[in-house]
Amino acid sequence: MNKKDFWSGLLTGILIAAFIVSAVLCGKVIYNATQDAKQSETASNVGSEESAIPEEYESVLEDPELMEKILLLENAIDELYIGDVSTEDIKNGIYDGIMSSLGDPYAAYYTPEEWIELQNSTAGIYFGIGAYLQKSMTTLYPQITGIIDDSPASESELRVDDYIYMVDGEDVYDMDLSEVVSMIKGEEGTTVTLTIVRPSTGEELDVTLERRRVESPTVTYEMLEDDILLVTITEFDTVTVDQFAEALAIGKGSGMQGMILDLRGNPGGSLAAVVEIARMILPEGLIVYTEDKYGERVEYACDGTHELDVPMVVLVNGGSASASEILAGAIKDYEMGILVGTTTFGKGIVQRVVALDDGSAVKLTVSHYYTPLGNDIHEVGISPDVEIEFDSEAYLEDETDNQLDEAIAILLDEIG
Repeated sequence: MNKKDFWSGLLTGILIAAFIVSAVLCGKVIYNATQDAKQSETASNVGSEESAIPEEYESVLEDPELMEKILLLENAIDELYIGDVSTEDIKNGIYDGIMSSLGDPYAAYYTPEEWIELQNSTAGIYFGIGAYLQKSMTTLYPQITGIIDDSPASESELRVDDYIYMVDGEDVYDMDLSEVVSMIKGEEGTTVTLTIVRPSTGEELDVTLERRRVESPTVTYEMLEDDILLVTITEFDTVTVDQFAEALAIGKGSGMQGMILDLRGNPGGSLAAVVEIARMILPEGLIVYTEDKYGERVEYACDGTHELDVPMVVLVNGGSASASEILAGAIKDYEMGILVGTTTFGKGIVQRVVALDDGSAVKLTVSHYYTPLGNDIHEVGISPDVEIEFDSEAYLEDETDNQLDEAIAILLDEIG
């Protein structure tokens, strides 16, 4: 790589990094302007109020030792490094370094491509084929574990358990699963050819599919015996609100006498989505409130119009985090339901994604959240009303879910 080009790329990276630091410092403006955990502000909007940057702040980028150190690193790489040097990778590394210096596992920098992917994933919508994959630890090839209804995959020859060993002619042996998924996803209307092997027959097939819009199902539901509605929410995305509303409508239309809300393993998601879902079942009052570094409080409330009028049990475990804990915490504080399972994860902080003018974005932790009674559950979690460990051996033996069985027993007692 030309040394002049290398230095030019680094200098550009440093200048843009300074721009990102300015955006980070304006977090107060961003937070007060949106009140939606999934919304964002452009850098030009963020930087419009000079007062958002403290007068006493001195940028580390003004330190002359920094530029000297960059020069030393540049010379060492140029003279000694055996691999290819990508200016873009180096610039992104600088931005990543700024975010990692915060020591916050939730802080992150996203390239323009990663930011687009993140927006699609949090919306619960993407362009692909509609198949769930996992990497087989025996073959080291991706294996289809599920197929979404009304998707390209459901209308093709693909079947659950099929192994994918080529994507558009490229062998995917021992490839990172996220990389395989990226190869399969693409622009709407384009095609992808998967070469699969069906383990039941040993048959090899080439299956060509047209990519199209796929909505990820984040809510599943079924009516159990005794008119009990079981609703499982796997994460809180934009699409989750309508999916939950549909489940609730089906339950009410079927004369449900009680509801089990399964939040086990739900890592959270959109604050806006969980607030809308809470408004479908909670009484009038506070759902959750947040406080930022300036002590400014934002409240999310419910008018009680759709308060649930049947007994409810909520299943939780150590994998129930963030938005899941917002919902579970509010239900517990209002004594609207009984929590069954094990203590939740304990993520009581809110992140905000800030979009920048160049198409990239940064994610920052901007506030703590508190349950209606003022409980800070961060790194503590929410204790269930009825603690019961999941019996994995029983589940492996005959798919007995002892926590669900306990929830049903409690509901039947409540129903009378």
